[in-house]
Amino acid sequence: MRIPRTAAAAAVLAALLAPTTAHAAPAAAPGESVTLPVRDALAQLVVSGEDRTGYERTAFRHWVDADRDGCNTRAEVLKAEAIIAPEQSLGCKLSGGQWYSPYDDRYINGPSGLDIDHLVPLAEAWDSGASTWSAKERQAYANDLGDERALIAVSAASNRSKADQDPTTWLPPAAGYRCQYVTDWVADKLRWGLSIDTYEQGALTEVLGNCPDVPVTVTPAR
Repeated sequence: MRIPRTAAAAAVLAALLAPTTAHAAPAAAPGESVTLPVRDALAQLVVSGEDRTGYERTAFRHWVDADRDGCNTRAEVLKAEAIIAPEQSLGCKLSGGQWYSPYDDRYINGPSGLDIDHLVPLAEAWDSGASTWSAKERQAYANDLGDERALIAVSAASNRSKADQDPTTWLPPAAGYRCQYVTDWVADKLRWGLSIDTYEQGALTEVLGNCPDVPVTVTPAR
């Protein structure tokens, strides 16, 4: 079952990244939350080159039914984020309902027009450190229902436009959502101990420079 959304910042599971700047936040053990301004959170991310060697989407098993309630991760996200609840039939088949896609500021009727986006795409996660993880850790990442920022229901068109790009080359078409998007991106990377490259760092810094320095709460996931 997906943990319900509360605020723009939430989290659960377990990975911390060692502080590397003077802005370092207090160390948090796996499962213990830390709260800090988003620009300080960005400063905590390790800056490193990316390497996609060996990446295959199948390295991240999804969508799974982790709690064995009959609904897989995709269905759990759809149910949690619906603004008008869908009908659920045998086998957790969903029909009807309505969702809001913040990437492109659209309302979507029915689940067929939606994709569940990994905020930090699987390929980007691989490039940024997940290539060294176990299969179990990659499965946990791909099905992360413990942090409401990790997976998001959006229009299929916006998700496919984004593909595996990071904020260097793609930001949501809805300009009013961009501060939230990059704030959540930083939080998700910090949660899983993923690195950023120099171009990504520059893009995030630029966008966040025009955004409120809001506090984010992160619970390390590994």
